[in-house]
Amino acid sequence: MTAGEPGAVQDGSSKGGLRAAFGGLTTRGRSFLAAGVAAAVCAYVLGQADLLRVGLLLAVLPLVCVIVLYRTRYRVTGTRRLTPSRVPTGSEARVHLRMDNVSRLPTGLLMLQDRVPYVLGPRPRFVLDRVEGGGRREVSYRVRSDLRGRYPLGPLQLRLSDPFGMCELTRSFSAYDTLVVIPRTVPLPALRLAGEASGYGDGRQRSLALAGEDDIIPRGYRHGDDLRRVHWRSTARYGELMVRREEQPQRARCTVLLDTRQVAYVGAGPDSAFEWAVSGAASALVHMLERGFAVRLLTDDGNAVPGSGSDGFAGSTQESADSAGLMLDTLAVVGHSDGGGLSRAHDVLRGSDEGLLIAFLGDLDEEQTSVAARMRQRTGAAVAFVLDSARWSGGVEPPAIPAARAEERLRQLREAGWIVVPVPPGAELPALWRLAGRMRTDTQSAGNGGSTGFPGGWS
Repeated sequence: MTAGEPGAVQDGSSKGGLRAAFGGLTTRGRSFLAAGVAAAVCAYVLGQADLLRVGLLLAVLPLVCVIVLYRTRYRVTGTRRLTPSRVPTGSEARVHLRMDNVSRLPTGLLMLQDRVPYVLGPRPRFVLDRVEGGGRREVSYRVRSDLRGRYPLGPLQLRLSDPFGMCELTRSFSAYDTLVVIPRTVPLPALRLAGEASGYGDGRQRSLALAGEDDIIPRGYRHGDDLRRVHWRSTARYGELMVRREEQPQRARCTVLLDTRQVAYVGAGPDSAFEWAVSGAASALVHMLERGFAVRLLTDDGNAVPGSGSDGFAGSTQESADSAGLMLDTLAVVGHSDGGGLSRAHDVLRGSDEGLLIAFLGDLDEEQTSVAARMRQRTGAAVAFVLDSARWSGGVEPPAIPAARAEERLRQLREAGWIVVPVPPGAELPALWRLAGRMRTDTQSAGNGGSTGFPGGWS
């Protein structure tokens, strides 16, 4: 038996393959063989020639089926198509399987089986009738997972059996595909979470040119350009109307920080605080990319994604889709870190002005609160969604930080300039996102002599 895509069928040596073929005897085949041997022994003891012939027939039949099935050579190819290859948690993907008989001889009865992890559902099995020479058969099945991760599909297996059901042989293709289950994202309202003084807030804005108020490199006049921007010296030099470029297509920056410290979260499972934080980080980075920001994902251990381009941020607009896919793939497999602090993330952030910082944090002790407060110094604006994991666990385990101390940690972050949004169990991120926008407005009003109103507590 041979195969094309996804790979060649795995066959052992002649001796090993024949041994495996005899190991493929079914219960019926073993029963026939045992009955034949018993009948032959009884015939020898009792001297019954007719019984001996019956025993030999019973014993030889399964052996003949094994040899015939082992000598059978089918030439088939198998392909697998996964649509889509990346799905959010709780969504379904469809797997299409196609078997082609590339030989001129028809096949016998085939059972097709694909190996899938148990979290994706039961193992799919299909029985294929006789496939004519040059014919094909197509089947499909669905997979679904409530747990994010990367799951291999395959290898594809074919099970052959003889017409009498005495023997079954399994042959495997060599290749497999991978299904990526990413965190579920939710659409977020368009809000201005950063101050205009830093040039952030609206993803469609552009920052001023790095060289100063005006770019000294002129360009040709275009219909609709403001005549006040005409660069007369360059116009006289080039003999055509030239204007000064006031803006560069430099994109506003946003860093999404995900706290993965194991000590910061209590509980596990799809409804745990950590999974909410992962889903929130995924929703935030997708939203900010759609708003035109150059976004990167940063974890507490200092790892930044995508890690290429300017200072680890996503590059041009054309790269946004690839960068989003890379960051979502990273969140699909992210787990708890062994480290106990945010210092490595702070070291990454203190390198330059990071623009907008959106953080999803777990429980914070006094030391980590101090580190998080220092992160604010290098950002244009900072928003922290802080989870009380003890309340998320339903009080099954004692809280790592008492409620009074947790409230004090929030106050310290606010005093450092953070917009702090406590996240109660079961909270919806869009509602908290709007709350962060209102808190930003209150902060600006307070800076202009108005009143401020930070909601306090884990409400």
